[in-house]
Amino acid sequence: MKQQAEAGDIALLFADESEALTHPYLAHAWARRGADLRVPAPGQSRKLALLGALDHAAGRLIVERSATKRSTDFVGLLERLDDLYAPRPGRPAKPVVLVLDNGPIHVSKLTRAALEQRSWITVEWLPKYTPELNDIERSWRDLKRHYLAHQTFQCVDQLDRAVARAVDDLNRERAKHSWHVQRIAA
Repeated sequence: MKQQAEAGDIALLFADESEALTHPYLAHAWARRGADLRVPAPGQSRKLALLGALDHAAGRLIVERSATKRSTDFVGLLERLDDLYAPRPGRPAKPVVLVLDNGPIHVSKLTRAALEQRSWITVEWLPKYTPELNDIERSWRDLKRHYLAHQTFQCVDQLDRAVARAVDDLNRERAKHSWHVQRIAA
């Protein structure tokens, strides 16, 4: 499927959820042996749910931010995918394959009904307990490690704005460094 996506025959989307915290992530931090690696973070840590899809061929990360990680939030991501990938006049119809794990919000009645309404999406289910097969996991890691690490956010709104900027920066960086292979017929 990855080869089909790279050839432009299908849109291959890897989807999953993650979360961002107002208290800092420590990534690639070092200290003298025996030193305590703590960063002062006042107040209680708050979470921001991130529901996303990674377009394999474009390398584009599409993220919906929410206070919760519920089926209704995942349906919100599907609605965003409608805007970007659903067939419509003037847009070439391209099959869309959505790769999902068996997480509770992906297999809920609400989500299954929403997926059934989108006949243009084919779901490819990953085996249980195999996050290493879901390419979006690397994007979540990059987002947290390179864009959100070592920062304390005063509130969820500030974190929300930082995540939006980080996703834009990550997508811009990937677009800048992407290279395209032109297929030559022999």
